[in-house]
Amino acid sequence: MRYAHGLVIGKFYPPHAGHHHLIDTAAQACERVTVVVAAATVESVPLADRTAWLREAHPQARVHFAPVVDDVEIDYGSDEVWARHVEVFRHGLRQYWGREPEIDAVFSSEAYGEELARRFGAAAVAVDPGRERLPVSGTAVRDDPAGNWGFLSPAVRAALVRRVVVVGAESSGTTTLARDLAAAFAARGGVWADTRWVPEYGRTYCEEKLAAARQQDPSARLEALEWASAEFTLITDRQLAWEDAAARVSSPLLVCDTDAFATALWHERYLGGVPPVPPRARHDLWILTDVRDVPFEQDGWRDGERIRHAMHDRFAAELTARNLPHLLVQGPPADRLARAVRAVDELLARGWTFGTPLTATAR
Repeated sequence: MRYAHGLVIGKFYPPHAGHHHLIDTAAQACERVTVVVAAATVESVPLADRTAWLREAHPQARVHFAPVVDDVEIDYGSDEVWARHVEVFRHGLRQYWGREPEIDAVFSSEAYGEELARRFGAAAVAVDPGRERLPVSGTAVRDDPAGNWGFLSPAVRAALVRRVVVVGAESSGTTTLARDLAAAFAARGGVWADTRWVPEYGRTYCEEKLAAARQQDPSARLEALEWASAEFTLITDRQLAWEDAAARVSSPLLVCDTDAFATALWHERYLGGVPPVPPRARHDLWILTDVRDVPFEQDGWRDGERIRHAMHDRFAAELTARNLPHLLVQGPPADRLARAVRAVDELLARGWTFGTPLTATAR
């Protein structure tokens, strides 16, 4: 049957494949669909993020999203509580459409779908209520994101992925460790097979900067190049862009070879002053590579042996001063990798923390 206006209501905490199937089913059956995204303030995934993720996954012109804050307690046996919830949903519809639209069908996978439809004077359409087609729920995702990774969209994966950053002075083995750490987890197979690592954009920028300088002067040398603060901002932004792109297709773990924090210290090295690290650049674990066990190798892009130890000390001091979770790895590459793997396993074992959602009142 074809409907003029369908309604989908949910927390989407967070959105998963079951939600997407529900919305797509409604979109196929209706001329237009409004999805009311209802979040409680006790929940830890922002309403704006949930709405943005859903919009990205459902760009169809006929699908509309109306975000609302719903802090009403849950009691399916209370007519008063039902009425308060429905008023919140109607408020969201009025806010979005400028008036309260007529609803012809309510699409739901939940047992309360029929009552919700009745209160809107609409037909009730059940969509995979037994979770047979897509065995996933918001509770299951919150309890075990890694175990339900395949049910998450790229945008949700990027938000939930555990981001581990390898930092250190020049020629201290950061790139080797970042690459090997990602490979070690990818070798486990399953959901971990897609573990990615993100290279250092700053090196690419240096190569481009030097190539541009040599277009003007073939004898231009890296150490003679002049730097501006805006270039470090550009490097930070593009490093984050690379990282976010990789996070969308990675396993629940993403390994990064440097980050905005490290770029800030290199800004200090060349120009003085440590600019603030962007809030969105915070990660879950920093791994600092020691310089004392790695011989210096000049590959044509490095400052030189003379500042290696000083930069290592700055990294260690700033990681501590900023109270960032970190560990120091020393010794030969195999020992460094083994310690890094143990630390990441401990991070993953701690799991993910979500704010407890409002739950139904026991009766």
